[in-house]
Amino acid sequence: MANIKSSKKRAIQNPKRRLLNRRYISGSRTAVKQANSAIEAGDMNAAEEAVRHACAMLDRAAGKGVIHPGNAARRKSRLMARFNEARGLVNA
Repeated sequence: MANIKSSKKRAIQNPKRRLLNRRYISGSRTAVKQANSAIEAGDMNAAEEAVRHACAMLDRAAGKGVIHPGNAARRKSRLMARFNEARGLVNA
């Protein structure tokens, strides 16, 4: 156990923060998986809604510092590329 008061406090705070952060991490992962499955299903209206939701979840996680902003941007870019490819909007 820690001896310094601030590190004792940190030892208590860290598990609480980790549990709160898991909500944003798992929520964004689930949203991306749902968007990918909607894209594969071929229903573009549902896929568009799912992609928007996934992008919002990734932005929220990045805004709270749970994931790196570049990580969120990369995931959104890959998701949008898949979505645009399914819609036939690929740049040749």
